[in-house]
Amino acid sequence: MNPAERFSLAEKVAVVLGGSSGIGRQIALGFRDAGAIVVPVGKTASKVAEVEAALAARGGGTKGYAADVTRPEALTETIERVLAAHGRIDILVNSQGTTILKPAEAFTRADYDAVMDTNLTSVFFACTEIGRHMLRAGGGSIVNIASIAAHRGVPRTAIYTVSKHGVLALTRTLAAEWATRGVRVNAISPGFFMTPLNRDKMAPERKEAALRRTPMHRFGELDELIGAAVYLASPAASYVTGETIAVDGGFLAAGLD
Repeated sequence: MNPAERFSLAEKVAVVLGGSSGIGRQIALGFRDAGAIVVPVGKTASKVAEVEAALAARGGGTKGYAADVTRPEALTETIERVLAAHGRIDILVNSQGTTILKPAEAFTRADYDAVMDTNLTSVFFACTEIGRHMLRAGGGSIVNIASIAAHRGVPRTAIYTVSKHGVLALTRTLAAEWATRGVRVNAISPGFFMTPLNRDKMAPERKEAALRRTPMHRFGELDELIGAAVYLASPAASYVTGETIAVDGGFLAAGLD
């Protein structure tokens, strides 16, 4: 297999949850450029339609789905529709995410449920429901989007941080459990990227602190996440499972500055 084939996703059916905005949208477009048949899933129909058009412009006119995957019935229905349309799912990306910034003692049970339902519960059930189909097929690749918050304690993000630690625990556990059955499960921990999720929620002083603590002293560009995602989903990573790639400008590598 030559290098181009190793990193090719040609004819692979890739479902990208959270694929209509931010990180998920960019990965969806990158997967299409690598040859995949990409199925974007997001909450907002207009955003799904926009990424459908962007995929079509790249030569991949795949239908996406508007669905709230925190609702069990919506997740199951979406999976069934993808399988009916394509017959299989080869790649799953879990990029759905939300956050709330508060002091830990100010969070409510409703805050907890809202963040955990999106960031961890839906990820768990997407992995296991789609994972069952992959296991029956004898192969597949799952890429979960974690965060540098999965490796550190981050003030004012207690629930988000718990959820992302959980994503890494889930990734490693499924990887160990499914390794002999052909399904690989890995994660990406992005550093600071100005996405719709955090652009308006991060105060100026928080952004300044993030830049100061990142050795490259800049925010990441969303395109810079594509390489890690394509690699983990591709034959090039056939012996890689349970791994987390940090795409963070050196943030996790740095000690005291």
